[in-house]
Amino acid sequence: MSFLSRRRQPGHATVEISERNGVRYLHLGGPAVQSAMRIKDPFALELEYTRGMLAFLLFQPDPRDIALIGLGGGSLAKYIHRHLPDSRLTALEINAEVVAAARSYFLLPQDDARLGVLTGDGAAFVREHPESQDVLLVDGYDAKRIVDDLASPEFYRACKAMLRPGGVAVFNLWGSDAYYPRYYDRLSRAFGEHVLQLPAEKKGNIIVFAFRKPLPDVELPLLAREAHRLEAMLGLEFEAFVTRMRDWNPTSADAFIL
Repeated sequence: MSFLSRRRQPGHATVEISERNGVRYLHLGGPAVQSAMRIKDPFALELEYTRGMLAFLLFQPDPRDIALIGLGGGSLAKYIHRHLPDSRLTALEINAEVVAAARSYFLLPQDDARLGVLTGDGAAFVREHPESQDVLLVDGYDAKRIVDDLASPEFYRACKAMLRPGGVAVFNLWGSDAYYPRYYDRLSRAFGEHVLQLPAEKKGNIIVFAFRKPLPDVELPLLAREAHRLEAMLGLEFEAFVTRMRDWNPTSADAFIL
């Protein structure tokens, strides 16, 4: 693995860029991969958990406004900007060097009418913008674990308040983290237990979808049809995601129990 760049902003972890086998990686203060981009296919979602986060489209197929807390290399931001032309995305990243790296090394486009990247405190941004988003994506980690301010009971309640009625929040958590049961309990309580889990197939990520009422239609035949449509349109493995969610969440005869 060869390192291309190391940059550090005071008060934040060192931003490191590396390459191996045709894939470029972003690291924050350690070897853990924060983001990845296949150099020959830079707008694809290389990491499975990022593709899993896009499964919010099963429940909210036409979001007008999307907020992203934790930019990383910008994989989700790039994908949404390219493939969801009717959506506006606002991304919050606390470390200015991460934003610079995303633009210099990961082809994150410049801001326009549908993309705004802000350098600042994501937790504060969530608190300050109630009922402003149809979808909220939370993927904020430091070198070792999820950022504490993005895993508190107060933050999860603010996430619910940020959503418009019928909105969905999506959280990237680590199932192998000893604190995962605590985080999941906090999140579930904040959203009145209206949550679904989607574990990654190969890594330890668990994506949690949390819903603000009115709840989406979660009948399995309907979701199977929607997964088939989205997979044909976007080329992401939505049908496998529905199958995996069915194995990990309570269901009645033909629907998830929310």
